[in-house]
Amino acid sequence: MKLTSRFALLGLLLVPSIFGQKKEILEMQRDILQMQDQVRSLQRSQDEKLAALQVLLQQTLDAANKANTATAVLEASLRDKLKDQEKNLVVPVAGLGTKVDQMSSDFSSVRESVADLTSRLGKLQNQVADLSQAIRTLSAPPPPPPGAAPTAGAPPAGVSAEQLYTAAMRDRTSGNADLAIAQFKDYIQYFGSSDLAPNAQYYIGEIEYLRGDYTAALAAFDKLLEAYPDNSKTADALLLKGRALVKSGYKAEARTEFETLVKKFPSHENAAKARTELRALAPGAAPARKKK
Repeated sequence: MKLTSRFALLGLLLVPSIFGQKKEILEMQRDILQMQDQVRSLQRSQDEKLAALQVLLQQTLDAANKANTATAVLEASLRDKLKDQEKNLVVPVAGLGTKVDQMSSDFSSVRESVADLTSRLGKLQNQVADLSQAIRTLSAPPPPPPGAAPTAGAPPAGVSAEQLYTAAMRDRTSGNADLAIAQFKDYIQYFGSSDLAPNAQYYIGEIEYLRGDYTAALAAFDKLLEAYPDNSKTADALLLKGRALVKSGYKAEARTEFETLVKKFPSHENAAKARTELRALAPGAAPARKKK
């Protein structure tokens, strides 16, 4: 009986303690539930934000893909347009270059033709001048009567200055060098004081020069420049004499002749040729020529 009373007393003492612990447990459970609600709410908010971010990211990726596609299309379009423009430009430029080359070639041909025509006109003018002077030359003495022996310095019977000069020019043009030289020499012998005598002497030197006998050519030009220092053939004689001296190895004397030509006839067409010859001559000593 006594023991039962003790257990009852102990139960009464423990009841408030058990109720107090239960209350604390309930409060803890309520706090846990609140925390769980907060966690679920936070999780839901994060899920919603993450979903929104995923949507924005997907939209951004879609926009970037569209931009890349548009850029690729634009680049392809620009590339095609550039190729088309390049084709449109290259073809006309290539054609223009071809036309320029053709025009340059045509211009060169025209220039050569003009130069050749100028040279021919110059020669024709010389021939016309020679023939005109021959026609005007009437200073030859009358031929001696038939049967009379020719006197010294007088032409043979029936030979006139015009006939002799015309025959010499015809043989010169035809390539009969020896016969032309003989006739020019006869002309100078018989009509040495006529207007065409310097021309005859020049053509002797020219023929000798063209066939490579530079010694004979130099002798003929020396005679012309000494006997007829001022005439229509002086510039031509100085040029060919200088060239004959160059070919003979007398470059110092050739330089003197070219310089004389440039000084005396600065505006003559042969002056330009003489300047070209002077530029081609290398400075230096050269053997002196002995005149014959």
